[in-house]
Amino acid sequence: MPLLGVLLLVLLADVDRVHAGVFNVRDYGAVGDDKTDNTAAFTACMKAVIAAGGGRMYLPDGVYRGRITIPPVSGPSLITVEIAGESEPAYVFGTVGSLPFQNHGTIVKCLSPTGSAVISAARATESLYGDFSAINVVIRNVDVRTYDNPGIGGVDLNHAMQCRLENVFINTGVYNVQASKPAHGTVGLITPACNNAALTILRNVIVTGYDTGILVNEHTDGDNINLGSNVNGLKFAFAHHASRFGRVGAQRCTHPITVIGKHGFSIEQLDIEIAGKGQTDSQNEWQATACMIHDPENLGIGDIRYWVVEGNLGAIEKFTRIGGANIRAWRIGSAR
Repeated sequence: MPLLGVLLLVLLADVDRVHAGVFNVRDYGAVGDDKTDNTAAFTACMKAVIAAGGGRMYLPDGVYRGRITIPPVSGPSLITVEIAGESEPAYVFGTVGSLPFQNHGTIVKCLSPTGSAVISAARATESLYGDFSAINVVIRNVDVRTYDNPGIGGVDLNHAMQCRLENVFINTGVYNVQASKPAHGTVGLITPACNNAALTILRNVIVTGYDTGILVNEHTDGDNINLGSNVNGLKFAFAHHASRFGRVGAQRCTHPITVIGKHGFSIEQLDIEIAGKGQTDSQNEWQATACMIHDPENLGIGDIRYWVVEGNLGAIEKFTRIGGANIRAWRIGSAR
């Protein structure tokens, strides 16, 4: 065989290896037209990923209606299940005014008023790990969208063992300043709960418009996290092991930090903006910050370096808390 033919075969083999383990949702009937219910197509594609022992569920740019549910995996080995969009989302959040949402990039959207989150890991029933599915869930380059005052959550990975989210925007389809007060207790992102292999890595994750932005479980490491107009920004649940965050932005959250279980954590930079005089109205007055730390039972053990800005005023030294006796907080530039 001529040398050129040999090289061509090698290149084709390399292409096959690159595409091995990549499952395009359109090959399973998904249509990103913002009309078609793609739940059945998502299910078929995800079953193929699981049957292959893991891989990437790939969503080309488009607006895909429906839910993605990752079925339980019993183990014994963990497998990686990736849900990846084609383009990084454009993050739409702020503190004043109004911005329109665009249908660019890869958007997974569910307008059902009840049921599971838009993306979720199903609870295991016959797993070697109890209720936890033997999966490491990777989600990147996806805009996850519900609706104003949602009755469902955005991403629920409570029953996964591990996860990594990168370039993910979880939102309610409206500019956060115009969001209605969440009335259903829904959560934008639930991380894997305490399990023997728990690990959560978050990079460039934005959550707007939910009762709780991110429910934080143990072994969580996050950086460049932004929480816009949630009742609770980060909510720390019970954890055996500590969590760490780099930069966290919290705009117009009623409680930027809430603690509901004993949890050790650190936040290297908590950048808060509170609504200034005249910046709320009867619809969004719930976004006025009540306190920066809400830990009435003093369950949190933590270190926070903070910076607070008030709209129309600028940087202020105000930092309020309810409880949080075991949480040390100091303003950037000040002594501990």
